[in-house]
Amino acid sequence: MWNHSEGGRISFGRNSIKAIEGSLTGLKTSQLRAIERLYRRKTTANAIITTDMGTTMCKISREIGRQIGVLIDRRGKVAYVIAGGRHEVLIPNLSRDRAGASRLKGLRLIHTHLDNEPLSRDDLTDLAMLRLDLIMAIGVGDAGEPRTAYIAHINPDAEKPWEALPPEDFQRLSFPFGEFIEQLENELRDRNRGKESKDTLNAVLVHISSLSAKEAKARMEELSELARTEGIKAIDSVKYKGQPNPRNILGSGRIKELVIRALSQNADMILFDQELTPSQSRCIGDITDTPILDRTQLILKIFARRAHSSDGKLRVELARLKYMLPRLGLKDDALSRIRGGIGMRGPGETAMEVSRRRIKDRIRAMQKQLDKLGMGRNQRRRLRKRSGVFQVAVIGYTNAGKSTLLNAITKSSVLVEDKLFATLDPTSRRIRFPKNMEVVFSDTVGFIRDLPETLLGAFRSTLEELNDADLLLHLVDSSSDDYERELETVEKVLRDIGLDKIPRRIALNKIDKVAPSVIKNLIIRHNAIPVSALKGLGLKQITEEIVAGIEAKKKL
Repeated sequence: MWNHSEGGRISFGRNSIKAIEGSLTGLKTSQLRAIERLYRRKTTANAIITTDMGTTMCKISREIGRQIGVLIDRRGKVAYVIAGGRHEVLIPNLSRDRAGASRLKGLRLIHTHLDNEPLSRDDLTDLAMLRLDLIMAIGVGDAGEPRTAYIAHINPDAEKPWEALPPEDFQRLSFPFGEFIEQLENELRDRNRGKESKDTLNAVLVHISSLSAKEAKARMEELSELARTEGIKAIDSVKYKGQPNPRNILGSGRIKELVIRALSQNADMILFDQELTPSQSRCIGDITDTPILDRTQLILKIFARRAHSSDGKLRVELARLKYMLPRLGLKDDALSRIRGGIGMRGPGETAMEVSRRRIKDRIRAMQKQLDKLGMGRNQRRRLRKRSGVFQVAVIGYTNAGKSTLLNAITKSSVLVEDKLFATLDPTSRRIRFPKNMEVVFSDTVGFIRDLPETLLGAFRSTLEELNDADLLLHLVDSSSDDYERELETVEKVLRDIGLDKIPRRIALNKIDKVAPSVIKNLIIRHNAIPVSALKGLGLKQITEEIVAGIEAKKKL
């Protein structure tokens, strides 16, 4: 079993080579010295382990009634010696040792099994998760002699994460380890070359809920689109029915299975549809070194890359810091560094406390900057309102086509991409209508379901600028399979920020992608304007609607 903690360690005097890993309680000094001497053993480059070393391990193991393990590097040198329990050895933290998508750890694990039993599920899980070169269990006889050798290695074909070889008599074992490991890593490298450019990262998507199959599918499709926006390719998706585990979201067993699944498919990360709590993030980090991302982090990354104005950048950074703050971890006096002060008593501030204080200071400073920018924004809003120009705000779910519509109506060239959150910074364009009428069109950030509270709070004041709009043009992607839920998401956000009283019209976009009979029913159902912003359909009706709104405003 893999253990991220250091476990018990001991060394003997100045002449000791390295410390013994694992559980040492109850062992005699002579037994500890015998275990420690395993560090002095060495095997050849083309053998898993020497017969003499395996025999010594079995003798020690039978004497102490516990498993003994060694991790050997490619040069045949013992890197770690581990004293385990009766049924397992706890592998130390190997995060500093090499590994990669197309590489193995460069270490092989050989350990004893007192009951001469085959490799356990935990053994095979450790092999896959830690990317070990190979794992071997040596069955121990009643007299402490080595009996059966059980061997398994990573499977490069990715059909299953590992391959177990037929058991062999340890004394007759002939296994060309050097040739085998070279061939195995070549196969892993060949498989890795089949990946797309490194500009694209591969991810396994994970969703956990009690939603219906249709709703869960819609969420996974949206998560996949968010990932694509950030240059991440979804190569696999996993749905778990039920509620997330409060401690580690899935339970350690499922997390390990998930990590093995990701590694076997050469995934660069695991992407959760849910927002992970600080405790869930810590627990998963204790189980695996595989990069983990949740939905909120992904959206924060997208916002950070797409915000261009100073206001937008500040808001995104503020949201990121608020997300980070509770995830710095709890105070730990035993492990943290201590900062004292001249003439002060006590331990002073820990490094963790210093980091938390600095982040809080940055949050306060950035909030003051945003307040100043808000004053300037309010002044511009008052000037626009005093001018009496009719204002139309185009709102809608992300990627509904708002920027395309703005370009079509105003003949401008606002950035348009088939990606979520292509527009973050609000954009306004002035246009002159017939009869000397002027209108200001504003393109706003797209809405999305379950927008993280930190981001909603950060952009709330930007959305509140919609208060000055005379008309909200709610653009809906009629070609979306989930358009009703997208429509309701936007309406809910408007209610939450008190903008549901402003006059608004629904415009059904992308009608060229939907059957005419379906569009006809939707128009009647929502009293909507049919539009294709890309093909310029329905723009005249929108213009007529705005002109009618201007004339109605003049009569007031």
